[in-house]
Amino acid sequence: MTTSHTGHDHGFTLRKNRNALPWTIAALAAVAALILGVLLGQQRSAPAAASAAGSQTKFTVHFEPAMAGEEKILDFVARQIAPDYGIEIEKVGLQDPIQANQAVASGQFDATIFEHQWYMEQSAEAAGVELEPTVELFQWGFGLYSNHYDSVEDIPRGASLLLPNDVANQGQALWLLQREGLLGLDPDIEPRTAKISDVVDNPRGFELKEADLLAMPRMLDDVGVAIGYVSQFDAGKVDRDQGILFPEPPKTFASRLIMGAEYAKSADAQKLVEAFSDPRLQEYLATTEDPLVQGVLTPVSGS
Repeated sequence: MTTSHTGHDHGFTLRKNRNALPWTIAALAAVAALILGVLLGQQRSAPAAASAAGSQTKFTVHFEPAMAGEEKILDFVARQIAPDYGIEIEKVGLQDPIQANQAVASGQFDATIFEHQWYMEQSAEAAGVELEPTVELFQWGFGLYSNHYDSVEDIPRGASLLLPNDVANQGQALWLLQREGLLGLDPDIEPRTAKISDVVDNPRGFELKEADLLAMPRMLDDVGVAIGYVSQFDAGKVDRDQGILFPEPPKTFASRLIMGAEYAKSADAQKLVEAFSDPRLQEYLATTEDPLVQGVLTPVSGS
């Protein structure tokens, strides 16, 4: 072994080892063999990966995090139903409905359960995305609440009725009032699209007002009756005893399993639809005593 010093002393010595060359060649050969083995392994596994790509077994399903009952439903399906269909369900909560629908449309989430088809259409149009409603899942309990009257019969002429101010839910409230014989709507419109201006028969002279759903619980002292979702009044700490009528919501306002329009056509998507179509879900909704679900999320209506 010899040593060689550079023209400048940097405090270290360069050592030349004439025996290093064989070891270097061997090391390079080993690395090359390893790389070749990896490449061959990738080639061998490619067909298996391709077949697996068409066999999705884990699905991400979105729910509204402020709606604890929706999370309970996903928990039930994930534990009691999904395994029988050979799939797994991963739940994900996201508060913003626009972002949620964009995530579903883009494939970031496989599906969502937080909306009915009419809200979906409004939201999808506003966001410029394509979504597809599939199987009906549940109804959101809808009720008439009052701090002043004990029954619908007690509501006097000229009383104020507070309705949701968004198009889809105002239509549902007005339709329910018509089904209960309290109002009449223009026969030339679809009831689900009704607005206050479409009321053509108001025999008891009700004063019709509108407000955001979230504000309704705080306004009960100021109006005769407020009409909205049980979940919103629960969240506002309004006792269920303040509800004077809980009519069966129209089936057309049922929650739907919503997917991206293209993805909904796939065989993988059908696995998820089949799992959520299992009759055990409707039985659970009809029999559960969980206060976060009972009366808040109900079985799909018959009409």
